[in-house]
Amino acid sequence: MDIKELQDIVVKFRDDRNWKQFHNPKDTSLSLILEAAELMEHFQWKNEKEIEDYIKSNKEEIGRELADILYWVLLISHDLTIDIVKIFNKKIFLSTLIKYFSILIMMIIAEI
Repeated sequence: MDIKELQDIVVKFRDDRNWKQFHNPKDTSLSLILEAAELMEHFQWKNEKEIEDYIKSNKEEIGRELADILYWVLLISHDLTIDIVKIFNKKIFLSTLIKYFSILIMMIIAEI
């Protein structure tokens, strides 16, 4: 399944419930943050070992929170007509470019 198909599913889910009237960039981005906070609750106040153990026995619940986050990313990118795959690829490319450019500059400076 590709991003467009996933977006079609979330848009249909939303539209079947007549929720579009409540969706604007402020409120949908707030919903995204609230879902991210629910993901964070799974790990709050746990040390590294407790987190490791918790993940083993709670993957389904954690996965549902990640799915909720993905839902809002897909819906927001659809509603704002943002090609999220294109932007994601560009972001990764630029981040990689910046990393290696920085290393190159450091190497040049070290030679001076």
